[in-house]
Parts: sequence; C-alpha cells; structure tokens
Amino acid sequence: MPNSEVHQSIATALSTQGWCVIENYFPAPLIEHLAAEVLALHKHQALRPAGIGRGQQLQQDRNIRQDCIHWLDGSSLAQQQYLTAMTTLKHALNQELYLGLDELEAHFAIYAPGAFYQKHLDSFQGAANRILSVVSYLNLDWPEDAGGNLSIYAQDEVLTQVKPEAGKLVVFLSEEIPHAVQPATLQRLSIAGWFRRRSNGL
Repeated sequence: MPNSEVHQSIATALSTQGWCVIENYFPAPLIEHLAAEVLALHKHQALRPAGIGRGQQLQQDRNIRQDCIHWLDGSSLAQQQYLTAMTTLKHALNQELYLGLDELEAHFAIYAPGAFYQKHLDSFQGAANRILSVVSYLNLDWPEDAGGNLSIYAQDEVLTQVKPEAGKLVVFLSEEIPHAVQPATLQRLSIAGWFRRRSNGL
C-alpha cells in the first residue's frame, strides 16, 4: 500500500490545485477481486440505476447520469481491504490538511458502453456534507481508445482527462472540482466514494 510520501504528494496537490491522480494506488490482486465482485453483483442484478440529489430531492434522470450502483457495506474481504486503505488515506490527509474527514460512503459503479455522467459537483458549497471525493478504477487492460475518461474542469476549461485504468485513484475536493464521466466503448467499472466531515467541524 502507498507510503507516507505518496500521501504527502496527495496532500500537496489538494492544497494547491484541489485534485490529484495517483497511478497504481491499489495492489493488482485487490483490484482483480473488486472487479470480480462488482461483475458478480451485476450478473445477479444487484446493481440499481443511480440517482441525482439527496433525500427527498433524489431522482433519476438518464439525461444526466446513466450508471448503475451498489453501495459498499464491508461484507467481503476485498471491500474490507478497500475500506482499510481509505481509512489510512483519511488519517493521512487529516494529519496533513486538518480536513476533519470522518465517515466514508462508497459504491461500486458500472457504466454500460455509451453511458455517461454529465459535468457536476459532488457537493454544494455550504452544504458541509461531502468534503473529499475518491474514485478508484477497476478496469483491467483498458484500451487507449476505449474512452470513458474522467474530465476534470476549472469552470468551462478541461484541466485533465483521466483514463480509467485499474488501480488508479483520483482524489478531489467535492465542493470545488467539476467533473464528468465520458462515454466509453466498453463496460466501465469503478468505486466512487465521499468523505464527510465530522458533525462538530473538528
């Protein structure tokens, strides 16, 4: 698993530009197990179309978002190992940046070929719910021309296009970094997660 230098580089990137991409953050065996698990869940129709909004405002709009999801609950060894890695990341970033990150919510996501998620923010300023977004990719041997990039924006300018390759981790500030999932020619697998801040703000 990543060492303190990797976490320091993530903290530096977050403090200077609000986002960071880390290659091969997760070991290959873990990614393979997570990919097999989400595909098995999909085969048994355990994923559901994702919505937008929260609480009473939650709704499905296929013109905006087209992935299917399954929330992680720690019920498998692979999920437990992923959650342990995210806890380590949380502690490191809290120590470096004093973010007060606490609870993590995360789900598997599958995008069918051609599916997308339009440009959006993961949290609204002042809502104080989702503070830091983490996206982990499970796509083994992803072809160069398969598409499915994560576009990261500064207003209307595309800052970078992130290829959804296995083991890669993307971390960004939920309230500040607009992003979008571009259509792919293949089925696209990932885990999307969000750290919330402690309710007392510490």
